Amino acid sequence: MSPIENAKIKNIDHLGIVGGLIDEIGIVEIINSKLGIDPREKMAAGILVKAILINGLGFVSRPLYLFNQFFDDKAIEILLGEDVKRDYINDDKIGRVMDKLYKYGLNNLFIEIVLLVIKKFQIDTKYSHLDATSFHLHGKYKSEEKHEKESEITRERPIIITKGYSRDHRPDLKQCVLDLITSSDGDIPLLMRAGDGNEADKAVFGKILAEFKKQIVFDSIMVCDSALYSQENLKLIEHLKWISRVPMTIKKARELVQSVEIEEINPEEIKRRVALKLDGYKWKEEIVNYGGIKQIWLIVESQKRKESDLKKLDKKLKKEKEQVERLLKSLKKEDFETLEPARYKLKGINKKLQLFEIKEVKVIESKSKDNKTIYKIEGVGHEKPEEIEIQRKSAGRFILATNLVDNNKLEPSEILTNYKNQQSCERGFRFLKDPLFFADSFFVENPERIETMLFLMSLCLLVYNLGQRELRNSLKRIKIGIKNQLGKLTISPTLRWVFQCFQGIHLLTLNGVNQIVNLTSEPEGGTKSATRQTL
Repeated sequence: MSPIENAKIKNIDHLGIVGGLIDEIGIVEIINSKLGIDPREKMAAGILVKAILINGLGFVSRPLYLFNQFFDDKAIEILLGEDVKRDYINDDKIGRVMDKLYKYGLNNLFIEIVLLVIKKFQIDTKYSHLDATSFHLHGKYKSEEKHEKESEITRERPIIITKGYSRDHRPDLKQCVLDLITSSDGDIPLLMRAGDGNEADKAVFGKILAEFKKQIVFDSIMVCDSALYSQENLKLIEHLKWISRVPMTIKKARELVQSVEIEEINPEEIKRRVALKLDGYKWKEEIVNYGGIKQIWLIVESQKRKESDLKKLDKKLKKEKEQVERLLKSLKKEDFETLEPARYKLKGINKKLQLFEIKEVKVIESKSKDNKTIYKIEGVGHEKPEEIEIQRKSAGRFILATNLVDNNKLEPSEILTNYKNQQSCERGFRFLKDPLFFADSFFVENPERIETMLFLMSLCLLVYNLGQRELRNSLKRIKIGIKNQLGKLTISPTLRWVFQCFQGIHLLTLNGVNQIVNLTSEPEGGTKSATRQTL
């Protein structure tokens, strides 16, 4: 038999990096210690979770019910251990482990892993970000039966799969909600929570933050969008530090953006803001008492957003002017038996218009064919200069609020910078909703398994973002760049790009000897060589 016939080749690709990250975090050990190891089982729960995470970060769009097929061509002995066989990974085993995870408590288990990550990798938790997204689902779920909602955020029952506000613009489909808190430092998920499909952010955000503070003891400034900002929520989080956007539904907020004068800044301050990546922003601080809480409102004006808003205003003016002209033509043709309905019709038209009003009204009296007195009205459309000026002045403006005042006061630039970092959660949601991710379509049939899937997805995000953070920090520390997709050196690559560069790494077994092939050293600045030095 020739040596070639004795050779066996299996893929590793980028999965060796994923497996190494999972081992470095210690996920297998934590899960085994919490769920226990049953000597009757051929594979421990922690190893199966590792396999699921490797599958999830394989980026092959292969759903979990084809899970064991994923490992058909993989070097499973390298990735999961020499004692693990492919046929150990089956639907029954996955189902049992998912049920054990749910029974133990998904949120508690996630937090225990997170606390270890924070300590081991020295994650900076000065700022944390809260946001929510929805995942649409297909099929019928037993939780669609009527349940009495519990007011507490830590509920005993499974989530309710039902229709609600859809971020995916699919209101026709049932859904569930994922709440996520991430760190500013590397977008590391700090908390995950599954919610009912019809859950409203305003109703739960305050409770989530209050519960988060009880479970994780560190001093973090919570950053959130306007869904957090209500009198009820502010009372719930009165002992926390927070930054939030103020909704324009509040009368005081509307008045401020329409009336406040923001002074021009000098050239030296412009340079400082450019260095902080805040060029084009101006602001003014106001001390406000809202909901019984003293706070700073930072009225911010963005030049780019102002230009965009003014363009939209010009389009709106043009559109409404055309609408007024059509209404006047239609009004001119209409007959009224008395003056009262004519005046009522005109009043209704003016009420619907925002930037225009019909004035200089003429009432024309005439006779109909059957000799009855009829009235027609004519008018002229005029812009509302005061309303237009208000909208021009408020263009590009929004308000950020914080309860950090007096001795704890933050610099305005720090408030704005960290609110802009709210994209931390949005980046995580984009990652989880990527079509290449294994959760592109849910297939499990009960809410408990869906919650467990969200837990496993969040763990994948934790592993991925931690790996990306460690890679970027190491590149900065040793001052080595790697080539990006355009062939240019960068010290801030995405981990996905690095994964792509590791395609084609194989385990070659020849005459019982294992060897990794295609993991070649490249010239200085090469992706694989630099990555091997940092990960």
